[in-house]
Amino acid sequence: MRILITAAGSYGDVAPYTGLGVRLAETGHEVALATHRSYASWVEQCGLEYRLLPGDPRADGETGQGKDGLIRKAKAFVGELGRGIAEVAEPGVDVLLLSTTTAPLGWHVAEAVGAASAGVFLQPVEPTGNFAPVVGGARSLGRWGNRAVGRVALGVVDRIHRDAVRELRTRLGLPPLSGQAMRRRLEREQWPVLHGFSAAVVGRPADWRPGLEVVGNWWPAGQEALPREVEEFLAAGPAPVFIGFGSMGSGQGERLSRLAVEALRSAGLRGVLQSGWAGLAADSDDVLTVGPIGHAALFPRMAAVVHHAGAGTAAAGLRAAVPSVPVPVTADQPFWARRLAVLGAAVEPIPFGGLTAQRLAGAIRQAVTQPSYRERAAATARRMAEEDGTGSVVELVADTGRVRRIM
Repeated sequence: MRILITAAGSYGDVAPYTGLGVRLAETGHEVALATHRSYASWVEQCGLEYRLLPGDPRADGETGQGKDGLIRKAKAFVGELGRGIAEVAEPGVDVLLLSTTTAPLGWHVAEAVGAASAGVFLQPVEPTGNFAPVVGGARSLGRWGNRAVGRVALGVVDRIHRDAVRELRTRLGLPPLSGQAMRRRLEREQWPVLHGFSAAVVGRPADWRPGLEVVGNWWPAGQEALPREVEEFLAAGPAPVFIGFGSMGSGQGERLSRLAVEALRSAGLRGVLQSGWAGLAADSDDVLTVGPIGHAALFPRMAAVVHHAGAGTAAAGLRAAVPSVPVPVTADQPFWARRLAVLGAAVEPIPFGGLTAQRLAGAIRQAVTQPSYRERAAATARRMAEEDGTGSVVELVADTGRVRRIM
């Protein structure tokens, strides 16, 4: 079958789909991954066909514009993204797999081209009584409150996409249909959504409708061995602490680097800083700065990992069976940070806005010296190893009775 996966956003929003695409290709399917230009060479190195989606993830992640400015920018981005999805999903596609970010637009494209489709989501965005909406970081409001606020959150998503959906359906020759009406149609048809995170971290809520499943993580493809300089640094002393904020902290590199080094030295530990979008940099005998490196190779060698608690990084820390120090910034990061703490695999999260060298040093010492954090992380890692998230997607695609054409 000809399969098109669409994914948009930062590295963590795209990386899991490379592993998913490779697994599907290994079973004989023709697989293309549509995403931003900055990931093109990586997608092709994985042996997948690359298709272009518009947008610059770094520019899209800029802050400091105020709420109104961010909403305007989001609306402009989804309009551009919708046109891009329509261009790459030609009628020859058999199955369209849609990420959390691309689904509100991809539903309409799938209807127009007549492709079977399914959701491959990295976040549990369906309303549930079990927890408040993932994006927003709200504490639980009780079962009724959580479901009510969850529906409100989806309504906000639909409003942001409203103009883009109207334009897209006109472009595709489809009759008008609101995002809310499309969601009702999908619920009625039990449109399938597989969630690429571990049930050991977030179990499937019992109040979800049929067709929504939690299957286990999809891990990035092409995670290579560590560079020689990293191996040499690791061999030169005790296990260091990883510190990295992924796509967060842009423009704050100097402050965060200074803070990280001070915290490490206060805790009496060596460190590996990952530059990321913030541009962390501080090389010395006891601190090494690295660029893009697969977490699968690096994290098992660490004493603890300090990170922004993005879904993929949080899962990578658990998979490596190492304690976490979560420093969430925005979006779904507070949710995953809280899940790590509830599991006992992480210390209490430190909000990014309240991060100081003193707080970070204390949290690192706690994570490294108390064995329970590593023990709980290891226990979760064993449960995660029993899951086959990509295999579940392969099974879904093969079952023509489960993948659906949106009518």
